[in-house]
Amino acid sequence: MKPTLLVLAAGMGSRYGGLKQVDPIGPSGETILDYSVYDAIQAGFGKVVFIIRKDIEHDFKEIFINRLQKHIEVDWVFQETDKLPAGFTQPEGRQKPWGTGHAVLMAAEKVKEPFVVINADDFYGREAFSTLAHYFSENPSPADTQYAMVAYELQNTLSDFGFVSRGECVTDENNWLQSVTERTHIQSVNNVIVYKNAEDREIELPGSTPVSMNFWGFTPDFFGHLESQFIDFIRENQHNLKSEFYIPSVVDTLIKNGKAKVKLLSNSGQWFGITYREDKPMVINKLNELISAGVYPPNLWNV
Repeated sequence: MKPTLLVLAAGMGSRYGGLKQVDPIGPSGETILDYSVYDAIQAGFGKVVFIIRKDIEHDFKEIFINRLQKHIEVDWVFQETDKLPAGFTQPEGRQKPWGTGHAVLMAAEKVKEPFVVINADDFYGREAFSTLAHYFSENPSPADTQYAMVAYELQNTLSDFGFVSRGECVTDENNWLQSVTERTHIQSVNNVIVYKNAEDREIELPGSTPVSMNFWGFTPDFFGHLESQFIDFIRENQHNLKSEFYIPSVVDTLIKNGKAKVKLLSNSGQWFGITYREDKPMVINKLNELISAGVYPPNLWNV
């Protein structure tokens, strides 16, 4: 059974200042997302499902779906703030999206096979897709609640132009994930990487720390855990209009409650992404280097 690629593409990119998911960075107008889907196809994925908002559906159909469906099965679902479990209604004044965990939950009816979750605006590299595809092929019927994640070194995931958020990972001696903690406002200050805690204090993190870039491998039973935890989350945060339901928090809770195991897979490939508009020239340069090295053709889809 070929795995499915589930793409988190509903965010507007407020710090970036626009729809960075559709911003061309390749020589023939390709976006970062084009390269991710291309790598997934090369690694043997059978389907891609986009999680988007209704107000960007036209752009996505025009830019991605029409051309990608010639190469892979394509589907999409909507993430909207009023899409909640039965018995719940959207809190008055809620405008902020519910977060990545809620976004993945929207695809529960579309995905019935092992699947990989990625961000639309991160470049993960061919190796990451091949690593998880190999994991699923070596475990064609993976046990329920046994998942996987491809991690990156923190020092290779920063931006020179502002702070980022990352999931700090801790593993045991066998590379089973023990915890994943969302850290926010991470940046390099005087050549030291720090994040801000709840009290707004700066805490140092080693550059070699493995972090989650939302490159997760799950089995379909994960949707049930998502819904259960999301219901608890709504009950606890219905009056907090800016609260978000994150994938790392869900996974961390499952691990600590003994309900899931997550294998941290080694990865030496490149990661880069666009958090701020100033990141774009760097991304273009790195892509051109990969094209020059023959990793990608100059015209990705030959159109």
